[in-house]
Amino acid sequence: MITADQLARARLSKALPRGMELSHFVILNYLVQHREEHSPAELARVFHLSRGALTNTLSRLERAGHVHVRPDWDDARRKRVAISPAGAAARDAALAAIRPIMEDAARAIGPERVRAAIPVLRELRRRFSEE
Repeated sequence: MITADQLARARLSKALPRGMELSHFVILNYLVQHREEHSPAELARVFHLSRGALTNTLSRLERAGHVHVRPDWDDARRKRVAISPAGAAARDAALAAIRPIMEDAARAIGPERVRAAIPVLRELRRRFSEE
């Protein structure tokens, strides 16, 4: 059985600008909202990913010019990641592409039902993030 999550991800992925994956958008969106630099390990924890999976995604984002990855000046074994101006622009373009889809879904469901679901979804996220 296909889940709501799978359907939503497929629909949003199709709307994203060419070459952008949903995982790229999620990381860029996070970096826009949290402007300070992060280590790959911090990002892996935030997104519940292995360091290898995150490194692969960061490499793709870096090749696209969407993030800057630099050595940590205090510990050369570590790296620091920041969003680039091009990455912020790519995130904005992606958001513009998926916003109508999200707005249509919210409108069809009804604003009251969406507002009622938000606390439940936040609680689910909080409980799952504790693991």
